[in-house]
Amino acid sequence: MKKIITAVAIVANLSYAHTALMNCMENADGTIGCEAGFSDGSSATGVALKVVQDGKVILETKFDPNSEASFKKPQGEYTVIFDGGDGHALSIPSKAILK
Repeated sequence: MKKIITAVAIVANLSYAHTALMNCMENADGTIGCEAGFSDGSSATGVALKVVQDGKVILETKFDPNSEASFKKPQGEYTVIFDGGDGHALSIPSKAILK
């Protein structure tokens, strides 16, 4: 019985396992567009996106129903952070954003 309960717990934990994914690119209109989601196909709708510059959050928004977010490109170096919570965060430095 103990083995069955352990197996169910492991399977239940695996069903929640997914990795955060995000891609950002510079648009011709001076904005940065980001798309995000999770490796299991889950949407990023409503998930927080932050832009940090010099250690300060300069913009905070959420991904829209299409799992997309855009913002005006800041001057200088910055980092875009996808904050999916519970260990599902990732960041992209501005130098790594596609042009």
